[in-house]
Amino acid sequence: MTSIGSLASAPVPDSVALAEPAPARKKAISVYLLLSLGLLDLLMTVVAFVLAYWLRFGSGWFVAEEVQSFHSYLWFLVLQLVLSPIVFAVQGLYRPKRAFAFLDRFYSIFTACSITLTLDLVASTFVSRDFDFSRLMIALAWMLSILLILLGRIAHAAVQGWLRGRGVGSDRVIVVGTGDIAQTVLERIQASPQLGYHPIGFVSATDAVAQVDGFPVLGGLDDIAEIIRRHQVDEVIVALPTLSQDELLDIIGRCRGAKIGIKVFPDLFRIMATEVNIDDLNGLPLVNVRDVALTGWNLAIKRAMDLVIGFAALVCLSPLMLTIALLIKLTSPGGPVFYVQERVGLDGKPFMMLKFRSMVPDAEKDTGPVWAKEEDPRRTRFGSFLRKTSLDELPQFINVIMGDMSLVGPRPERPYFVEQFRQTIPYYFERHREKAGITGWAQINGLRGNTSIEERTAYDLWYVENWTPWLDLKILARSLFIPFKDKNAY
Repeated sequence: MTSIGSLASAPVPDSVALAEPAPARKKAISVYLLLSLGLLDLLMTVVAFVLAYWLRFGSGWFVAEEVQSFHSYLWFLVLQLVLSPIVFAVQGLYRPKRAFAFLDRFYSIFTACSITLTLDLVASTFVSRDFDFSRLMIALAWMLSILLILLGRIAHAAVQGWLRGRGVGSDRVIVVGTGDIAQTVLERIQASPQLGYHPIGFVSATDAVAQVDGFPVLGGLDDIAEIIRRHQVDEVIVALPTLSQDELLDIIGRCRGAKIGIKVFPDLFRIMATEVNIDDLNGLPLVNVRDVALTGWNLAIKRAMDLVIGFAALVCLSPLMLTIALLIKLTSPGGPVFYVQERVGLDGKPFMMLKFRSMVPDAEKDTGPVWAKEEDPRRTRFGSFLRKTSLDELPQFINVIMGDMSLVGPRPERPYFVEQFRQTIPYYFERHREKAGITGWAQINGLRGNTSIEERTAYDLWYVENWTPWLDLKILARSLFIPFKDKNAY
């Protein structure tokens, strides 16, 4: 076993070695990518404006008493081209980010384009008060600019990811830690080459292991500054969630002076809210790490969303639900269509949750409460399909209308399992501060079925403390695609 002290100067093996990076070249690549993104946004804005003008006055799809000249709108377009880079920059759309969720990207672009249009209209009123522009044409330009800029940015991100996957503009990264979390971080890095992380090796906190998954342990915590200098590291990922505050500050202090990024894998049971913000106590700053999002009017907004979307879903899905009911009776005539099961909801109160029956009658008669598993022999043939596609959950819209559940929230569990989990998992019962949901933040991140209850709880607690109407809509939108790719649905 090689000692940590001797590992500090250990060479990186050929499998992970790279030629000496050129900082100037990497900086130039970053500038080119950012510049190309800005120019692409402007190009898409011009294309959207021209296309909107053609649709309004040249396509013949809309009646126009008077065909206004394109020249009359040039000043409006020029103002938009001047304002949009400023608004986009203020909205953070030009900050370097490695990954974006599609819905988050859409929301950011929608907001930025709306602000730009509003400012453009206000400024245009002062520039030319007499010009009566077409409101339909402006509305078309607004909608098309959102669509085209979004498509342009998706294409730009795809090209950037392709380049990063081939080492262009990638960052050399070391992982602090050698345990399971550190190995998980490495696996995610290797599975996501488009993010542009090039792993160099590990830094060990305690053990004197020589390598982890084929990557060298370059030294210990005391050697981290030398490791960064020797291997020209760009980013450090601290994958030791049990570190004390002093130990973490010590690591950050050792990295000080180097122009590197530092990311920390958090202990989610210590910091439940990811959006830490600052409150003011008469001039005294206080760090707010816990908050209750669903209070006051937010409760009314969430309930209104549940009722409107829940009623609409029941109406639209009623033919499908009737078909499923008939198929259940045809394929398994010996039992009821619906399965009613006690679950734990808001404030720990039990309620009866509805599902389409997917298992044989009296499936737990001999075993008592047991966890569903892959290839579960208790499922009927049609029930296997229902569970895989989550169609067995459709009757829970009735629970939503009745007020027992919400569309989005922590997944409700049975009292038998809740009692077990609350004894072993920190803060588990905190997830019952809000109504249980048909879908949730944990589910859309792959945490359903036989997955870690600890991770599920952490995701549920994050949702409870960070709720917004937009977050609910995003979760509902992403839930539509889960049945087609969820490997944990059984």
